[in-house]
Amino acid sequence: MATALSIPTLNADGHLSRYLGEIRKFPLLERQEEFMLAKRWREHGDTAAAHRLVTSHLRLVAKIAMGYRGYGLPIAEIVSEGNVGLMQAVKRFDPDRGFRLSTYAMWWIRASIQEYILHSWSLVKLGTTAAQKKLFFNLRRAKAQMKAIEEGDLKPESVKKIAQELNVTEDEVVSMNRRLAGPDHSLNAPLRADGEGAGEWQDWLVDDRDNQEVILGESQELKDRQTMLSKAMEVLNPREKRILQERRLKDDPATLEDLSTEFNISRERVRQIEVRAFEKLQKSMRKMANARPGA
Repeated sequence: MATALSIPTLNADGHLSRYLGEIRKFPLLERQEEFMLAKRWREHGDTAAAHRLVTSHLRLVAKIAMGYRGYGLPIAEIVSEGNVGLMQAVKRFDPDRGFRLSTYAMWWIRASIQEYILHSWSLVKLGTTAAQKKLFFNLRRAKAQMKAIEEGDLKPESVKKIAQELNVTEDEVVSMNRRLAGPDHSLNAPLRADGEGAGEWQDWLVDDRDNQEVILGESQELKDRQTMLSKAMEVLNPREKRILQERRLKDDPATLEDLSTEFNISRERVRQIEVRAFEKLQKSMRKMANARPGA
């Protein structure tokens, strides 16, 4: 469906305020109108209906995407990944279940953005624990709630409280905080350089608290992904599997030098095998995901 819909895009060199102004032109939908459009798409494959469902929720994507602006990645790419998640949500949305598309789409948008961030950040591997991933995505929010926005290391009492709330060790909180440390935007900074229009950054922030439906969905999705990963690894030969596990799926990855010695090949050859194995793994996982019921 993604290729069938034409929606505004935020290019890497584009102006954010211009994009936000453009997507605001698409009207929000009343409940009954949304229901009828979703039925037309689900039962008749009406792409015009799907297009209206997508465009009316682009503001939701932008709002959620702004909450992930502090990870050092281009906001254009984060928004783009969020839009992919929105399209997946529209594709699978069942209006007869009684809830609004925004409620259903929020998880898909966040999941798509988070997957992109996890793959982009080498410090978070597929093999890290769920608690560490939760820390990665919730540390900034926890600090903001505690007004612990000082630069540098957190105060001991702040570290202890965050560790308890997120169910991780105090050392993990300190380590993650140092890794994520860096310049950040003021939440009161205007979106436009001239300070006119489009509001402030904080106007686009999203409440990141999960409802019960989201929590259950994430738990099931995590189990599904773990199962898919295990099965997808079967497409790799023993050397590819070994190199990928050592380089991508461990918290303390092996060096190219270590693996070149183990397999008696050059470091460049190890790197090539790693890249090829990861591409094969991604292709296998996409194929399995598309083959799932409802995909």
